[in-house]
Amino acid sequence: MLRRTLYPVSLETRKEIGKHINELLDMDVIRKIGQNKIVEITTPFLITWHDSKSRLCGDFRALSNYTTADRDPIPRISLALDKLAKARYITKMDCIKAFTRMEVNQTP
Repeated sequence: MLRRTLYPVSLETRKEIGKHINELLDMDVIRKIGQNKIVEITTPFLITWHDSKSRLCGDFRALSNYTTADRDPIPRISLALDKLAKARYITKMDCIKAFTRMEVNQTP
């Protein structure tokens, strides 16, 4: 059982956080783990942009307790840029919610 400190937020902010969480649930990026388990990895908070759009954020360092380290080395940027310089076509990929795409295996 893991609990994080909940910080006070306005009702409007709480509703906005709920919208973001429901969107992530609908996209199958996150899922509920059961009502009896209390596992709060982070207290969510919003970053609001100048155009009134908001992004759901959190401090996920506690998630490291539930993940295994990736033993593959990080690719060297200089090598990647060398390959990119020789590319004939370059595409742009839409990375909606990219940082929430890490799978975490559920422990028994």
